[in-house]
Amino acid sequence: MKFKLFISSLFSTRNIGIFSILVASLLAVNNVREELFLPLSAVAIAVYIGLVIQSFTSKKFQERFIAKMKHKNIKKLDKACTVLADDARKYTNAAYYKKLRSIMNDKNEIMKSYYKEGPNFINEKITEKALDLVISYIKLLKSFCIRTKELNAIDVKPVQEKIAKNTRKLNFINDPKVRENMEMIIEMDEKILSRLKDEKLNLERIDTRLDYIKSTVYMLKQQINLKLGSEEDLLEKIESAVNEAVALENVLDERNKKRIKI
Repeated sequence: MKFKLFISSLFSTRNIGIFSILVASLLAVNNVREELFLPLSAVAIAVYIGLVIQSFTSKKFQERFIAKMKHKNIKKLDKACTVLADDARKYTNAAYYKKLRSIMNDKNEIMKSYYKEGPNFINEKITEKALDLVISYIKLLKSFCIRTKELNAIDVKPVQEKIAKNTRKLNFINDPKVRENMEMIIEMDEKILSRLKDEKLNLERIDTRLDYIKSTVYMLKQQINLKLGSEEDLLEKIESAVNEAVALENVLDERNKKRIKI
């Protein structure tokens, strides 16, 4: 941050402007003796360095710089929402695409309020966190849709029939070793079905969490527009929702890497 602040001080419009005027004035004076040119140039450079240091240490300049960086980051997050939504759209069905459009509309309303309200600490902070929440929602939605489609494509009927068939065979097996092997096969197949059942239950919980996040963004939009609730409460709710969404997304990504294949 300090390095960026220093670069901003170097290329400040005021500092560059004054330095340019000093240099132009020096070059415009034709009768400046050669032995005075270097000292006068050094003076111009010293003035410029002094202006840079003044800007770098100025609280007002720092506040403007931080506000500029926050605004830049908010625009970056807003663009990221659009890019991620365009990508996630390819994995959604009609119902989830409708939900995606809805949360993007809420996001756009929040951005309108941000620009209308003007730069201030609370407005910037809430908008920034709200965009983080929308990004988390979109990423989680994409992972959810991908995994749901994969699980729905798995046909468990052959496994169920295999378990039933092998269970019947147990009644006619007398050899202890063969019986033990058959029981192990049945147990492995039952574990596959159990894992699939657990994953579907987990997806149901994530689906509920997606609705909760979406409702949080909608509530946030209403509270911003109507000035309801304290800013501290809003920030706390957003932070909690973002953290939970990120955690769920990580779990889904991990599950996607360890796909169950039948």
